[in-house]
Amino acid sequence: MSTFSSLKFLRRSTRAFYRESRKKPHPRLYDFLHGYVYARWPYLYIGIGTGEHPLSRLLAPLGSLLWKKAGNEDSTAGSPRAGERPPRRSAFAETYHGKVVPLASATELVTVNRDIAGTFPETVIPYEQARDIVLKNPDHIVALECPCRASRKNPCLPLDVCLVVGEPFAAFTLDHHPGRARSITQAEAVEILKAEDARGHVHHAFFKDAMLGRFYAICNCCNCCCGAMQAHRNGTPMLASSGYVNSVDATMCAGCGECTHACQFHALEVRDGLNHVDRSVCMGCGICVNRCTHHALRLVRDPSRGEPLSIRALVEQAASS
Repeated sequence: MSTFSSLKFLRRSTRAFYRESRKKPHPRLYDFLHGYVYARWPYLYIGIGTGEHPLSRLLAPLGSLLWKKAGNEDSTAGSPRAGERPPRRSAFAETYHGKVVPLASATELVTVNRDIAGTFPETVIPYEQARDIVLKNPDHIVALECPCRASRKNPCLPLDVCLVVGEPFAAFTLDHHPGRARSITQAEAVEILKAEDARGHVHHAFFKDAMLGRFYAICNCCNCCCGAMQAHRNGTPMLASSGYVNSVDATMCAGCGECTHACQFHALEVRDGLNHVDRSVCMGCGICVNRCTHHALRLVRDPSRGEPLSIRALVEQAASS
């Protein structure tokens, strides 16, 4: 095992990924191999997961078997109300999940100017596993063609809107997907986030056990393409609320319905000429707020939805240490 990272036939980015994986407490070869497969063949991995790939019926049962052999159990659980702690019996969601982040928080994640390391509490990332934030070379950012969109017959465009942040993930992605990935600056990453926000797509900070148990990418998601949003809607609680909920100012609302069409979570409805929010479904993404030309909507903190993900506190902590 100790010589694995020195094997010359492996790409440098693969060796770097392996070395980083060995720094985890109680590292397992299975975790590294799982991460390698996920990052090396994301289009196959996600295509099978969404059921869009021709091999889905053949390989999905095999993947489930390997998952259980690795010591994981899973069961079908209903999707939680927004902000609720996902059921602990949902092993898959515990290891692979996204945190909804408004545009401002997503922008913070791609503009960090120094290495940082920490672990978000469960009040922020409400899952037992994969809660670390370790940003090495955070200005190394890669725009990758979204595996979820790429797996669809008629995907939303553009495709290259998944932002892989920091090492060893950025170099691995660029090295293994040269035709589908490109290195970008932090300023370019911010522009992609703004453009996706304007298109009405939701920002998710993704964490995965096989990706060293930590944050590795920001996905910009639509409910017609995103596998995680569809899985969440169908009972696998992969997404955590931003910690905010939409609030309507009845004196400003015109009941025009523009925001209802923009909501990716179907949390808004116009009744009796006024917009109403289903707080049990609202994930606090803020897309509707930017759509309202009457300035009748705003995000407000709701402690029952958990704490927001903000990188600023960790950056300040790292600067003072």
